[in-house]
Amino acid sequence: MSEERPVTTWYLEMTAPGLLLPARVPAWEHRLERVRRPSAAFARFLYTAIGGDWHWTDRLGWSKARWDAHLLREACELYTLQLDGTPAGFAELERQPEGNVQLVYFGLMPDAVGRGFGGRLLTYAVERAWQHTATRRVWVHTCTLDAPAALPNYQARGFSLFRTETRSLPLAAAPGPWPDWNRDRS
Repeated sequence: MSEERPVTTWYLEMTAPGLLLPARVPAWEHRLERVRRPSAAFARFLYTAIGGDWHWTDRLGWSKARWDAHLLREACELYTLQLDGTPAGFAELERQPEGNVQLVYFGLMPDAVGRGFGGRLLTYAVERAWQHTATRRVWVHTCTLDAPAALPNYQARGFSLFRTETRSLPLAAAPGPWPDWNRDRS
């Protein structure tokens, strides 16, 4: 059962690489890297495990073929944060026309939250976005359904707000990474 809820979306941008305010490097050992040949299964795992609590539902109905087609595009880049060899977060970048790079998805697994990894992964992703010689702007959007630290993290890294919109959306309970996730957190 879904109910209508007001959702505010903030659109943010960074228009020069010098505007990036790097986060501190966490004391915990970690690895950041590009996934050169992301599989549909791995990308969908990250998407559901990280986005399940935040109403990331737009890709849940995608077929394996659609995931593959999306991920294999030259414009799409997937980066992961790993702790002790286990995925702990990811960022998806998409190069777009006119020098735009969108941070399409970004998030952390619950065990990585609150340890400085959000700022570190965001810094890394934005640095990768600016490595493309044609990049003129890096942009992202977040909303009131997202993690409470999302908007402050983007702003702390140097992103500036360029648009805000509020609309009413029908929302069911967040699906979590598997059935009954929200009812049983053991």
